[in-house]
Amino acid sequence: MTATLETRGDIALITMDDGKANAVSHAMLDSLNEALDEATDAKAVVLAGREKCFSGGFDLSVMNSGDMASAVELVRRGGKLAHRLYGLPRPLVGAATGHGIAMGAFMLLACDTRIGPDAPAKYGMNETAIGMLIPMFAQVLTEERLPRRHRTKSFIQATIYDSAGAVDAGFLDEIVAPEAVVETALGIAQQLGQYPTDTYAGNKMLIREKALKRIEHSLQG
Repeated sequence: MTATLETRGDIALITMDDGKANAVSHAMLDSLNEALDEATDAKAVVLAGREKCFSGGFDLSVMNSGDMASAVELVRRGGKLAHRLYGLPRPLVGAATGHGIAMGAFMLLACDTRIGPDAPAKYGMNETAIGMLIPMFAQVLTEERLPRRHRTKSFIQATIYDSAGAVDAGFLDEIVAPEAVVETALGIAQQLGQYPTDTYAGNKMLIREKALKRIEHSLQG
């Protein structure tokens, strides 16, 4: 199992669960995009992880396979998903049920509002620590969502934050009891979903259009 869609009234709940670290594989990307396709009539969307893990990042079995073409394509497709999430024309709430590392952190940066657990968990970009350059789409999201005082620590120095630190750094907006993360996210999505959809989408595009174009341009070719 990778990602599933559940309808809660007029809210779409998309849950990632591969039984492990919710690695962003080609299969995970396929199922996430299919779920988003099916959620077009929802007033708002919640993107959640499995218990104690939102996502540990790109699938290392692909990234370390030696198949450069497959690894590059995986990152490109991950960037396209981040672009889709950041420009989603309805409210998008992240239910960070646990760790959000690398691509997991990038997906959180692409959500409008992010709820995490008041419990041990790790969030951040570890690319420098593992010898990888951070893709342009993540650079844009970093500039958009993280306060300037955390950009060097996060983007360059691979600082990994606990849940409270992730709120201060900008990966999360609020932490609640672990068992309340998804329901809190659903409640926020319900509130945001009451706004006129066209107006919410229009104002989102007004403030994010330049960033979305930068991401889109970086993914061409």
